[in-house]
Amino acid sequence: MNPATLAIYAGAALAEIVGCFAFWAVLRLDKSAWWLIPGGISLALFAWLLTLSSADAAGRAYAAYGGIYILASLGWMALVERVMPTRWDMAGAALAVAGCLVILWGRR
Repeated sequence: MNPATLAIYAGAALAEIVGCFAFWAVLRLDKSAWWLIPGGISLALFAWLLTLSSADAAGRAYAAYGGIYILASLGWMALVERVMPTRWDMAGAALAVAGCLVILWGRR
């Protein structure tokens, strides 16, 4: 995976997690509906960032991104929600990232 693609996917993952967490906060944590405005902006940023991927098909970009998203989600859980991932969480993330690499490095 080249550094530009990794940066795009990492930025997209952060934007998606922030956007989805805003909705989670409103619907599950009783936060103000005002959280939905930056949440929606963040989700739009996520979608735009994925269009910058060098993948030749949208589905391939989304599939490869999935592994990075899973890893980033566990990082969010640990850093923001203060819930440490289990060894099973980490094993699953490793498998997902391996799948991401197979998709990105596979022959066409």
